[in-house]
Amino acid sequence: SASRAQRRRALDLAAGTGLPVVTVPSVDELRTGKSRIERLREIQPEDLLGREPVKLDDRGVAAVIAGRTVLITGAGGSIGSELCRQVAQFQPARIVLYELSEFNLYSIEQDLARGFPHVELVRLIGDVKDLAHLRAACAAWRPEVLFHAAAFKHVPLMEEGDNALAALRNNTLGTYHAALAAAEAGCGRFVLISTDKAVNPTNVMGATKRAAEMVVSTMAAQHKGTRFMAVRFGNVLGSSGSVIPKFKEQIARGGPVTVTHPEIIRYFMTIPEAARLVLQAAAVGESGQVLVLDMGEPVKIVDLARDLIRLAGHTTQEIRIEFTGLRPGEKLYEELLADADNTLPTPVPRLRIARLAEEASEISALLRWAAATELARDIEVREMLQQVVTEYRPAA
Repeated sequence: SASRAQRRRALDLAAGTGLPVVTVPSVDELRTGKSRIERLREIQPEDLLGREPVKLDDRGVAAVIAGRTVLITGAGGSIGSELCRQVAQFQPARIVLYELSEFNLYSIEQDLARGFPHVELVRLIGDVKDLAHLRAACAAWRPEVLFHAAAFKHVPLMEEGDNALAALRNNTLGTYHAALAAAEAGCGRFVLISTDKAVNPTNVMGATKRAAEMVVSTMAAQHKGTRFMAVRFGNVLGSSGSVIPKFKEQIARGGPVTVTHPEIIRYFMTIPEAARLVLQAAAVGESGQVLVLDMGEPVKIVDLARDLIRLAGHTTQEIRIEFTGLRPGEKLYEELLADADNTLPTPVPRLRIARLAEEASEISALLRWAAATELARDIEVREMLQQVVTEYRPAA
C-alpha cells in the first residue's frame, strides 16, 4: 500500500546493496489477480516511474464502452493489445480486432479468450492502407467506438532507408482511411493515438503523426455525426522498441548499455496508463480536440539506464554505459504542447485539451499524393510533409 514515492525510495536504498532487487506485488496486482502475495517478481518499468499512475473515471468510460461494438486497429501492438484488455473489462458487446500481423492477432486473441471468455471477439487480418477492406469491416460490424492504434512509430527506422513514404502512407493515409470508414458506418467516436513527437516535429514519424492529427481535425469539420479526437502522450515504458527492453537485454549480455546522449530526456508513462488515457479521451473528448496528459517531470535516459544496472545487482563499473550520439531525427527533449498551444482543463485531473493554432494547411493534397504514390525518395516525402506540417523542421 506504499505510495509510488515510498516504493521508489525503497528501490533506491535496495539498489545500494549491490544485490539483484525484487519486489512483492502491489495492492492493485493482488486485487486484479495478476499475482499472489507470496510471489516475488522482478522490477517492472512502472516501478521506476517517479509519480503516481493516472486514475481512470470508470463510470464515464463504462458509459462509452459497455454493451457496444469497439473496433481497434493495431489491436496486437503493445498499446493496442493493452487497450483491448482494458476495453474488455468494461463489458463491450464485442471487440473487433483489426491487425496486420498474423502472430500479433493470434497472441491478443488467445490472451483475451483466456482473460475475458464472455467477450465476443472478431478477428480480422487487415491493413489500414486498404480503404476498401476497412470500409467493408466497418460496414459489417458497425463499431460505435473506433480506437486507431495502428502506426509505424520507430523514429530512426522511419528516418532512414527510404521508409518515409511507408510512414506517410501508414500513419497519415491510414488514419484518413480509418476515419472515413468510421464516419461512413455511423461510428459515434473515433480516437487517434498520437505522440509528443508530433509537436514541432524534427523527424518523419512525428511529422506524419502531426499530419494524422490534422486529418482528425478535418474529419471533425466534415462529418458531424462522429466525434473525432486525438490523444497525445510521451514514451511508453516497456512498449515494443522502447529503451527498457533494450537496456535489459544489454545488461543480460554484460553490457555496454548504449544511451544516445548524456542529456537526453523523455516523458514516460506505462502501457496501462497509456491505454487508460485513450479510454478517458473517448469518454470526455469533444470532436476536433487533441488531448494531452500532464506527465510530470521528464526522466533522463541515462538515469534510467543506471537504475536498471543497479537493480540487476551490478555497478556502472561492471556494466559500462556508452554514449553513441543522437540518431537521425532525434531530439534531446520532447514537448507535449507546441509553443503556440494553450491548454484547457477537463473533468479528469492531469488530462488537458490542447488548443492548437489555426491550421492554414490543406491536408487533402497530401492525402491524394500519398494514395497515388507507390515509390518516392525520402527527400520528396519530407518536402510534401513540410508543405502541410509547417512546423516540421527535418533534422540536418
